[in-house]
Amino acid sequence: MTGKIAVVTGATGGIGRMIVEDLARDHRVYALGRNAEKLAELGELANVVAVAADLDRELLDDSPGAGLTEVLGQPRVDVLVNAAAIAHRHTVEDAEPADWRGMFDTNVFVPAELTRQLLPALRAARGLAVFVNSGAGRGAYPGNAVYAATKHALYALTDALRREESNNGVRITSVAPGPTDTPMLQGLNSQAGTGYDRSHYIDPVEVARALRTAVDAGPSTQLTDIAVRPRVELADLPEATRS
Repeated sequence: MTGKIAVVTGATGGIGRMIVEDLARDHRVYALGRNAEKLAELGELANVVAVAADLDRELLDDSPGAGLTEVLGQPRVDVLVNAAAIAHRHTVEDAEPADWRGMFDTNVFVPAELTRQLLPALRAARGLAVFVNSGAGRGAYPGNAVYAATKHALYALTDALRREESNNGVRITSVAPGPTDTPMLQGLNSQAGTGYDRSHYIDPVEVARALRTAVDAGPSTQLTDIAVRPRVELADLPEATRS
């Protein structure tokens, strides 16, 4: 069993699952998620501890449950990956306060609070905190106003945290995938009434590989922003093949 500790939120999502599998090669991984069936699958993997956790409730409203309490009690954490996120299509006109609050809770406030609570453990390990952002964090388009706003906020959070922790030994990285073949993207396309051709999108395993470059960076540097783009941008596809 490896002595390194990693914590991954959103572990039952398309990208989170690949990150857990990659990190488990040389870390003991606490994989946090809400999907019981997928958590059970993760729990069968070597070096993986599956933790059922409702982070919005346990971190922002109530006391942490037993699984999360164990995670927060780790004396050192080498890698924290904030991968949990939700996305729904909303324009500014149709988004109500509950829509804004819900997405900001999961996409911004939860990673901020979990990272805050794990900072002593990250400092003890001179560790790395990774925030899985999105291409939407650098640009918005009609219909993704709320989601894009949360990802813009996540960039502000990581940029400030990087400066705050620079003398404490903690490295901070943003990994921003473009359109990736995940259930989240499938749901967004369904909301928009568009087709879905997975060959046009990034394979989630490639996001995990990109994140690994930050994990393996030498002690004198940090990779601050990693953009993961599809080989062919959707806008550059022949019009007849776009979905």
